[in-house]
Amino acid sequence: MKLEGLRVIDLSRFLPGPMLTQFLADHGADVVKVESPNEGEPTRHVGETRDGISVFFANTQRGKRSLALDLKQPAGVEALMRLAEVSDVIVEAFRPGVADRLGVGHAQVAARAPHIVYASISAFGQQGRYRDVASHDLAIEAMAGVLSITRGQDGKPAMPGIPAADLSSALVALSGVLMALLRRKDTGRGDFLDIAMADCLLPGMANNLGAAMAERRQPDVRHARSLGGNALYALYETREGGWIALGGQETKFAVNLMSLLGRPDLVALCKLPPGPAQEPVRAFLRETFRTRTRDEWVAHFRGHDVPFAPVKTLPEVLDDPHFRERGMVLGDTRGWDHIGNPIRFADEPAHERLTLPALGEHTHEILRSLGYAEADIAQLSKQGVIGDREGRASA
Repeated sequence: MKLEGLRVIDLSRFLPGPMLTQFLADHGADVVKVESPNEGEPTRHVGETRDGISVFFANTQRGKRSLALDLKQPAGVEALMRLAEVSDVIVEAFRPGVADRLGVGHAQVAARAPHIVYASISAFGQQGRYRDVASHDLAIEAMAGVLSITRGQDGKPAMPGIPAADLSSALVALSGVLMALLRRKDTGRGDFLDIAMADCLLPGMANNLGAAMAERRQPDVRHARSLGGNALYALYETREGGWIALGGQETKFAVNLMSLLGRPDLVALCKLPPGPAQEPVRAFLRETFRTRTRDEWVAHFRGHDVPFAPVKTLPEVLDDPHFRERGMVLGDTRGWDHIGNPIRFADEPAHERLTLPALGEHTHEILRSLGYAEADIAQLSKQGVIGDREGRASA
């Protein structure tokens, strides 16, 4: 696999860092998940479970090794430093300044391991006036303006369906880590990545910043091209409460759709700028789509070149043969579903190891590989510096 032989230390929690490191693990990296001996990764205890294991945890921690280590104790910091000396990447997502106070910040690690690629993911970055503001995804989306254009049918800001700040920062950090590793081949030196979740959201609005950049005006989402102002790029309710989405604004799609629905005369209006001028088209489509159920419309549009899609539920997506054929929904011998890896290579594809580490499961194994004697490990366990199934500080 592409990343076999790469060792990654994951100090992060929740979603952005763990998603990044899971992508690396799926492609062969040895990811060491560093957890507190007393509670471990918080997502072990968040949300619905299967056989007592959190689905959230299973979706972000597969294929990793767990090292239960107390970084508030000097002996724990020293163990991490030894691990860094034989690793390639560190990913952390503490609030700015916390890693430094613990003694595991970039400058401290680089002094021992100058080759390390060190990625810090935070809400607003390591510098800037919002540096110390406490935040998770929703508040970050609010501060970056995303929620101002994410509005429901009532026109009010709506809760987003995906954590865009978490997701985008994971992918940006992944790109940055791989760039730094590529450059290290020439220089032998690592690098430091300051990834701000808020920063990662701004490029994602490139197609919706026209009014703000050109006129310092907030776009009216009712009239904006990509936010529902175009009649052919919008959501419509069907009979019995289902919904469908139209997702193509090109003239050829307008011709195909309106001809199929018996109203080719409306094509001219579809060519007008988004907004009030297209209201007759929207009114027609609202009325028309309410005459059949969602699934009846699916059958009606089948085989026609129209960018139409049913709004599917999550269980429907998990059972969709397409995503299973693509390997994006995987099943295991327990009957569990897993999310596949979207990075697809023709050669050396991902190999998702669907095993999950118990808290501290690999602590002794990792410490032995770093040269710790059994007596030293026993002493660390006694002091509460480490924990695992052989000598755990806490279950």
